[in-house]
Amino acid sequence: WSLCTELRPLDILAEVVPASGLGRSMRVFQVQGVRGFQLTASRPRALSFPASRLFIHCDRFPEEFSIIVTLRVLNVPAKRNEYLFTLMAEESHNVLVGLRYSPNKLHFLFWSQEHSNGWQTRVTFRNVSLSDNQWHTLILAVSGQSFSLTVDCKVPSDVMVETPFPTSLSVKRASFYLGNRRRRKGLFTGLLRQLVLLPGADATPRICPSMNFKVTTLSVPAILHDLPVKPASNEVLKYPYETDMKVTLGSRPPCTKHEKAHFWFNASQRGLYLCNGSTWISMLEAKKRLDYVEDYQNLVTNSETMGLEVFTIPKVGLFAATANRYTPPGSAIYKWTDGKFVPYQNIPTYQAQSWKYFTIGKKIFLAVANFEQNDRGQEYSVIYKWSRRKEKFVTYQRITTHSARDWEAFVIEGEAFLAVVNHREGNNHNIDSVIYRWNPRTGLFETNQTIPTSGAYDWEFFTIGPYSFLAVANTFNGTSTKIYSHIYIWLSGAFQLFQSILTFGAADWEVFHIGDRVFLAVANSHSYDSGTSMPSNFYAINSSIYELNITAQMFVKFQDLLTYSALDWEFFSVGDDSFLVVANSFDGFTFSVNSIIYRWQGYEGFVAVHHLPTVGCRDWEAFNTTEGSYLLYSSAKEPLSKVLKLKTT
Repeated sequence: WSLCTELRPLDILAEVVPASGLGRSMRVFQVQGVRGFQLTASRPRALSFPASRLFIHCDRFPEEFSIIVTLRVLNVPAKRNEYLFTLMAEESHNVLVGLRYSPNKLHFLFWSQEHSNGWQTRVTFRNVSLSDNQWHTLILAVSGQSFSLTVDCKVPSDVMVETPFPTSLSVKRASFYLGNRRRRKGLFTGLLRQLVLLPGADATPRICPSMNFKVTTLSVPAILHDLPVKPASNEVLKYPYETDMKVTLGSRPPCTKHEKAHFWFNASQRGLYLCNGSTWISMLEAKKRLDYVEDYQNLVTNSETMGLEVFTIPKVGLFAATANRYTPPGSAIYKWTDGKFVPYQNIPTYQAQSWKYFTIGKKIFLAVANFEQNDRGQEYSVIYKWSRRKEKFVTYQRITTHSARDWEAFVIEGEAFLAVVNHREGNNHNIDSVIYRWNPRTGLFETNQTIPTSGAYDWEFFTIGPYSFLAVANTFNGTSTKIYSHIYIWLSGAFQLFQSILTFGAADWEVFHIGDRVFLAVANSHSYDSGTSMPSNFYAINSSIYELNITAQMFVKFQDLLTYSALDWEFFSVGDDSFLVVANSFDGFTFSVNSIIYRWQGYEGFVAVHHLPTVGCRDWEAFNTTEGSYLLYSSAKEPLSKVLKLKTT
């Protein structure tokens, strides 16, 4: 048989494709990200070619062979047969070789005059369900009286018949007909991607196993390749294709392999998205711009709120944790339900200052920084773990802290760390803050490094390229707020001093990126020095934004902004615009002070665009839901936080 076919794959489908481009008989469709031919010939002979084009050296059909088909079948009516292909002699209406499909059955046909007195033999495979609008790959292996069908690399179905496939089947003056038997009745209505004859071998080991067995290929016409041929300049695609476009409206639908190549139109955000099999990719989205901010929800809290943490637990929902001043009743966790935050869980805390949400593998944690001792005179902060069974946070580990202000969680080289800011011990503000390392064997955090701090308020971890940094906001050394805050870099398994920046009662660091530029903003709370004369106003003071200078390998001052006892910065984006919002808490006379939203305006830097009335503002959190974008602020002077909605155009 090497003289006849050289035992190479013979691409029946490719032989039908006109070299000059597709005519009316074939159209290319893309469904679920995969392309195939739809046959539309009104004249069946338009989808045929002489067998001599495949069997170059002789005119006999191989005795042993495999047929590989990749197809997508539409719903076939009962009692109807559709032909995938036939091989027919020009002077006869008999099918020499053919493959046809009926509901839940696949039939292989062949003509053997020697053993069947000129009658056609039909081999039927039952319970072959293909009409599910999905792509499937079939491998039919033929050898003598043995016929085997493998569908999508599953367990093969074997059939033995009395009449073997002929050892010498002449194909002289015969032609292949694609999707028909030389007449319009029985025309294949689905999509064909692959139709290959492999002489002399069972193709199953070559096809299976495969990562994507439903559309695995042995040979596919070039125009059906996943990426279209790039046209030359001023030339349209030689083989244009159509797609079975399905557009879903409403809220975000799932995006899995079954929705691949489907579109989703988000009417509320005027965006068009394409499913790539796992995530929705934006194809056309109206660029939103912040127009104004509106009052959305008054969130009544257990007491004054010192800090906020907004987080999402996968498959559970969106939550906000408030760090409340008094115990009882402690601090609270709220869940976003029907477009509002509603109470979900209360947790005993002791003048809580902040929360930190983080994960380690599949474990979910929430750490609280307690500022005061409990009723027994013990001073510690607590790490809580999410219980999937109870759907609550439960106590996991207690860690001794000293007037803790903040937690920061981060990962370096695959290892998890948790850093606490210790503000003071008694009246001593110059104490160590601690970095803990997760021990996977014990499942606990253990002390890894201590760093001297002065009345510190905040840690901020960030990475730039391969380097990891940790910035501390030092607030008060016992005599002055005019002290240096420090940025540390991770080198040789520990944090080492990278840069010191003069700050004034620093309460917060916020790192953010705009394009390729890296910025670091500090919130300065007040200027006090016991050794100098008092200024007219401790609290009206510049907070500063620094930018990383790659050449100098340091942060340099970029912009000063006048703030009023600033305690927090929050960076967020709306469309292509970048914003910073500052928590102004006290102007020297009143806690009712406007907090400001600044918009990035390139050469001008950050420019004030919105003035938001706040009372003793302590913390800001930005978050997004399917309904829109929001800001949440906490008040350290009243038991009321507010959710503000960002209205866009």
